[in-house]
This record gives sequence, structure tokens and C-alpha cells, in this order.
Amino acid sequence: MKDQLQIKEKVKERYGRIALAGNSEGCCAPTECCGGISMTSPLQIAKNIGYDIKELGSVPESSILGVGCGAPVNFADIHEGEVVVDIGSGGGIDVFLSANKVKCSGKVIGIDMTDEMLEKSRKNAKENDYTNVEFRKGDIERGIPIDDNTADVVISNCVINLTIDKVVAFKEIYRILKKDGGGQPRMVISDLVTDREIHQTGDAVDPEKWCSCIDGALTKENYLGSIRKAGFGNVEVLEEKSYMEGDQVGDGRKIISVVIKSLKD
Repeated sequence: MKDQLQIKEKVKERYGRIALAGNSEGCCAPTECCGGISMTSPLQIAKNIGYDIKELGSVPESSILGVGCGAPVNFADIHEGEVVVDIGSGGGIDVFLSANKVKCSGKVIGIDMTDEMLEKSRKNAKENDYTNVEFRKGDIERGIPIDDNTADVVISNCVINLTIDKVVAFKEIYRILKKDGGGQPRMVISDLVTDREIHQTGDAVDPEKWCSCIDGALTKENYLGSIRKAGFGNVEVLEEKSYMEGDQVGDGRKIISVVIKSLKD
């Protein structure tokens, strides 16, 4: 329990600093991301991990922090009028991109557990007149502050990796997705997996590496298994690419970026 609390506090501290001062050490930091190529521009990082540069021009620039490991909005097939929930919404980049797609008849709710990120994203929304978005404070493992059967789509970008209990996290996502009533309630997430897990308790865990989405990584098999244990069916890997390996990780492990789509049965 002590180890878990320490990790959560480290995550809050790390991403609080990113909200205030920018990204020099986050989950996809300039010196970690994209094969070790050093890039200091959050916009360039976002482009490299899959975001469309023209679409990025339609959202507040300060919402683009250069964190993440993919672009789940590219795969979520978001439609006008839908309700979208973004888990670990950060500065709001995916919330605002989704808001542009659901338009006034839809709604996007961002969930984050870091006060500094929430302050930043709410300021971005207010200053840019986004009336179809809302940001709520919540820890996915302790209960997402959203009613059952609310969301048409749940997205997340390199956040589930930071949780301690992935199955609990996915069960919460499953809970808030709507029951299938003719639509297709779905989860589309970008995250990191590894070819070799570490023991995720005790001295084997490095909180700093956990914050960088390394020590909390599961193998792809175990990650997909966690999704299925939460009740999801039709689990599909939509994209898979190398993220970092060897000396970049520090212990020879390979870290792989994946985009996964799962349907609520």
C-alpha cells in the first residue's frame, strides 16, 4: 500500500509540474519519445506521435503539452451528438479535438486527478469559449465521477499505464460506457506495453520510471487480458509501433506503443 501511494503521489507531482512549466520529463518527454530524437516543441511531439497538424490548429495551443504515446481520437470515429469521456485529460488536447467533432449537440468530459492540469484545462475551455466540455477531478481506480451508462466513447492517451490496478481501471471505463442500444459503445486508447514486466511491488519499482510509463507497463498479452477481465469483448489492436528500447529504458526492455479498441458487450 505504501508503494502504491508513493507512486500516485509521484504521478500527481510530475504531471502537476508539466501543467505549470511544460513537458521536459513526462510520459513522452522530448528526450524519451520517438526513438530518442530530442524535440523541444510540444507541437512537434504531438505531430510525431500521430496527431494531425491541421486539427491541432483548431484547439488551444496551451492544451498541447507534448505528452502521450499516440492519438486515440484518430481511431475513435467520434460523431456529432455523442458523449465522449477522456481519461487523464491533462491540458485538454483530446477533449477539445473531440468537442470539435461532437459539436453543440454532444458533450465531452475530461477526467484528471491533478489539480494543476484541471486548472489549466478549465482555463483553456473558458478562454476559448468551449461550451460543450467539462473537466472533473477523479482517480480512475477510486471511481470515475460519472454515472453508469453515460458515454458513447471513452478515450485515453498513455494514462492507464500509470495506474496500479489495470483491471479496476478498465472496469470503471466499462461501467460508464452506455449499454448497446443500437450504437457501438467503445473504448479507444493509446498506451504502452512491454516485452518483459518487472515485479510491480517493493524495491523492483522505480517511481520515476513509473511516472515515465515504463515500470507500470504490462506485456501486450497481460494488458489485453486486463481489458477482457473487465468485461470487454472484441478487443482489437489497431496500431502497434516501437516506442523505446535498450539503453533508453535502462534495463534492456522494449517498450511498444499500441492503440486498442474494445466494445462494451
